[in-house]
Amino acid sequence: MNLTKIVQAVGLEPLTPEIPADAVTVSAGYASDLLSDVLAHAPRRGLLVTIQAHLNVIAVAVHAELEAVIFAGGRRPDEAVRLKAIEEGIALFVSPEPAFEVVGRLYALGLRGRAT
Repeated sequence: MNLTKIVQAVGLEPLTPEIPADAVTVSAGYASDLLSDVLAHAPRRGLLVTIQAHLNVIAVAVHAELEAVIFAGGRRPDEAVRLKAIEEGIALFVSPEPAFEVVGRLYALGLRGRAT
C-alpha cells in the first residue's frame, strides 16, 4: 500500500518530508513498543506503529527492514532521531491518536499484519 494513501486517510503528520511518501510502499503493518518483538516479528517492508520515540527505534527499523514508523499518541522523536531516519531512508510520521486508533484505521484501509 502506498504511504501517501495512508498519510491522507489516517491524517498523519510527516516528520521526514525529505522522503517522499508517494515513493514508499508498505507490505504490512506491525504494532509494538517492545523493540525485541519488532526485531523478531515485524514484516519486512512493513510499517511500525509505536509510542517509542528514541534512536533505537530507527536502528530496529533498519535491521527489520521496515519502510516507515508512525509515532502514536502525539509522541515526537528529537531531531537526532529524525536525521538518522532520513539517513537510513525510514519515513517517520506522527499521529495525535492513541496506537489503538491508528492501527484500527490502518486495518480499515486494508493493511494487515502479514504481507499478502
